[in-house]
Amino acid sequence: MEEDVRLMKGNEALAEAAIRCGCDAYFGYPITPQSEVLETLTEREPWNETGMVVLQAESEVAAINMVYGAASTGKKVMISSSSPGISLMSEGISYLAGAQLPCVVVNVSRGGPGLGTIQGSQCDYFQATKASGHGDFNQIVLAPYSVQETNDFVDLAFDLAFRYRNPVMILSDGVIGQMMEKVTLSPFKPRWTEEHILDNFGEWALTGKKNRGRNIVTSVELDPARQEQFNQHLQAKYDKVREHETRYQETQCDDADYVLVAYGSSARICQKVVEMARQDGLKVGLLRPITLFPFPEKPLQELSKRVKGMLAVEMSAGQLVWDVKMAAAERIPVYHYGRMGGVVHSPSDVYNALKEKFSL
Repeated sequence: MEEDVRLMKGNEALAEAAIRCGCDAYFGYPITPQSEVLETLTEREPWNETGMVVLQAESEVAAINMVYGAASTGKKVMISSSSPGISLMSEGISYLAGAQLPCVVVNVSRGGPGLGTIQGSQCDYFQATKASGHGDFNQIVLAPYSVQETNDFVDLAFDLAFRYRNPVMILSDGVIGQMMEKVTLSPFKPRWTEEHILDNFGEWALTGKKNRGRNIVTSVELDPARQEQFNQHLQAKYDKVREHETRYQETQCDDADYVLVAYGSSARICQKVVEMARQDGLKVGLLRPITLFPFPEKPLQELSKRVKGMLAVEMSAGQLVWDVKMAAAERIPVYHYGRMGGVVHSPSDVYNALKEKFSL
């Protein structure tokens, strides 16, 4: 079959990928720099093509609770927003995790705090990986660094969501969401039939009683002993996710003396920094976390045993850097370089910071 190659924004690729992977429903609310996801879906009118429901809710709070209702029936459901909107959804995300409901949440992050700015930022790392809602839970977090990966990660996110019955976040940013690149679109997948849902998710999905006992989808348990058992079950699930789903990419780390650690759009910038450093005779490599949860702790641990130092590069005041420091466990110096408020660092900025931090 001939490949479908197009020039698209990251946000547009997200929307198209949702249609093509058999997504049943999308609920959202417009907010810059994410609005093209909803706009593209509305323009494409997938309800005429695949039967997919697309609905602009009255608020982010309403939208995430619509996701809860649709996800409880075993449907593929997606929602997208940007930083302040994700904050409003945090209670709903916690409820989804507490009810073990699969869904895909997209955050095309922007600068904060508060209403902040509309430019791309990476200041939602803690929100995505540490504080996506109240309680002891994690969401799986995928961090694309290209328009192609925004396309590819939608289907992967649904696969992980249903495999582990857990919310999955695609943490993009305003740079990737707004940039245009060539993308090879995924082939169309059929939407799941009721029989498929019954066969694969009948133990928990609300598909109608049909000769079985009642299914009750809830996140409340008033007995603390039973709630502790449930939390232990969640932690065991997250350990399984760490074991099987950690994803990362290394660039010229085999002989590196110094390693840059960056994700998303910052990783693209750091690829150029590695090239610049190598041209000057400096052995610099890059480790790019693809999953932010689970975080590639073990690969960084191993690198910290043989390199001289690491520089965490991110568009924030310093959030990713703390996970890098935990992995390095004070074996080597770990420094941070970042810009804030929607300012994007240049390769020269990062390279100069690397040389300054390590006196190169």
